[in-house]
Amino acid sequence: MSHPLTDADVEHFCRTGWLLTSPFTEIEVKQLRQWVAEIQKWEIDNESGRWLHYQERTEHGPKLCRTENFTPFHQGMKAVLRSGVLCDIASGLLGEQAVLYKEKINYKLAGGAGYAPHQDAPAYRFVDTHVSCMIAIDDADESNGCLEVVSDMHAEVLPMDDKGCIAQNVVDTLVWQTVPVRAGQVLWFHSRTPHRSGANTSTSDRRAMYPTYNALREGDLREAYYAQKSDEFRARGTSGETVQVSLIGDFQGIPV
Repeated sequence: MSHPLTDADVEHFCRTGWLLTSPFTEIEVKQLRQWVAEIQKWEIDNESGRWLHYQERTEHGPKLCRTENFTPFHQGMKAVLRSGVLCDIASGLLGEQAVLYKEKINYKLAGGAGYAPHQDAPAYRFVDTHVSCMIAIDDADESNGCLEVVSDMHAEVLPMDDKGCIAQNVVDTLVWQTVPVRAGQVLWFHSRTPHRSGANTSTSDRRAMYPTYNALREGDLREAYYAQKSDEFRARGTSGETVQVSLIGDFQGIPV
């Protein structure tokens, strides 16, 4: 199985639980930015069984904070996320053939909220082996809420609070590393790698796309994931102090 990674890349990922890569050309980055802008303009209609748009309340008014389940409705994104270099890299990091498990765009527009310290694994149903990445559509730095990760802490799921995020007494013991990412770069991280991100306190938007991949031997489970998520959201209802965008309560955005 071929993949565009060096042995050093794989070693770094296995040791630390994350890896920063640059797999896209400038032309490809421009195309991704155009496609994200197209999706960003889609209508909000979460009852239709199509894509899922989520909004948050900010000091600048209601803002789009996330879109999910968009590859069935956008052929360009489907091709990029379900095959090609990203799937190849995911396969290389997993050590076996990968398949797309889910996809989302986090917009984090100016004034947008951040995400509490968490691991992704507690939110992922059906699979044990998976890896995610952040594809930067805009430059991400400390001012607009780039990711922070913890190295060498991806062996197990850490103790959690009642929202499914990492317990605060554990958070306080971890060494957090800020990872600025330029537009077009891709930050890979294991589903048990602790990560968090601050609010966007800048005047510029910070959009990023997050596909997650699982080992194909566990099945092509993308449709099952979204069906299960829909069922769990309906069972929980919409009340709460923060916007419900995940099966854990990591997002800190205020409901509209």
